Amino acid sequence: MTTEAIISENVECTLQPPNLWNVVFHNDDHTPMELVIEILENLFKMPEQQAIDVTMEIHNSGSAIAGIYPFDIAEQKALESVAVARANGYPLVVTAEQD
Repeated sequence: MTTEAIISENVECTLQPPNLWNVVFHNDDHTPMELVIEILENLFKMPEQQAIDVTMEIHNSGSAIAGIYPFDIAEQKALESVAVARANGYPLVVTAEQD
């Protein structure tokens, strides 16, 4: 017994780019600027001057965006940033916020 199926439907599939999320560093009175600069250079691959500029924006404005990524990458970068700060004894707050 043989069964054949013929499907003649054309299915169009449109892929949407993933939603982007901002990795936001929040200012506090305890985490040293040097550590924030180090995190931005090492985890976000920023050149030194850009890391300094972002750190100053965090300090002066209360927060700043360190990068914009798909959710899973943004969440991972935020978690890694906080882990580095905690390992050094500082209460840095880094969040992933939808763009």
